[in-house]
Amino acid sequence: MPDLGLEVLFKGKNLTRVLGGLGVALRISLISVIISIFAGIIIGMLMTWKNPISRAITRCYLEIVRIMPQMVLLFLVYFGTTRVFGWNLSGELSAVIVFSFWGTAEMGDLVRGAVMSIPAHQYESAAALGLTGMQTYRYIVLPQTVRRLIPLSINLITRMIKTTSLVLMIGVVEILKVAQQIIEANRMSSPNAAFGVYLTVFLMYFAACWPISMLAKYLEKQWR
Repeated sequence: MPDLGLEVLFKGKNLTRVLGGLGVALRISLISVIISIFAGIIIGMLMTWKNPISRAITRCYLEIVRIMPQMVLLFLVYFGTTRVFGWNLSGELSAVIVFSFWGTAEMGDLVRGAVMSIPAHQYESAAALGLTGMQTYRYIVLPQTVRRLIPLSINLITRMIKTTSLVLMIGVVEILKVAQQIIEANRMSSPNAAFGVYLTVFLMYFAACWPISMLAKYLEKQWR
């Protein structure tokens, strides 16, 4: 049987350290997702306004997020702003700021798409029934928007969890950083440690993301 290098995970507290690193990644993701959902709803509603100023600002924000790689944003916030403004930002806080900034734009675009996908005749029917603009949003627009939005927002959560792997570049000790440390510490005694450790990391990411992905597919199927 080939040596998979899995034995290094059972030395000392290595397995506990890997699980702790996964906890850091999930914590960053959870905080960023919560911020992104609430802020994204506001940004998404602004994107649907006919005000040219608000639409121009939100469009510019969305394009910046789409064009700029997350790693560049991480470096800009963690290394750049701390020197320019003298802030004392931790790696985790910098990661939350960047992923919330990115996630808010993504969520806002999802909200915009969900609102814009509602047929115009439903607004006309609401007006014909004598509903006010607020009542139209409350009883017609928002229920359908939420129904379209939940599966898409759940997929955003899985993307957020996977993207947190970038935070090792700014020194955050999350699961990939811990994996690198374990591999380096056992390079001589276990040459195949990289395979076993990274395989374990893959399985942990899969275990964290797969149920969320299945939930999104289930909701999409139920509401189709």
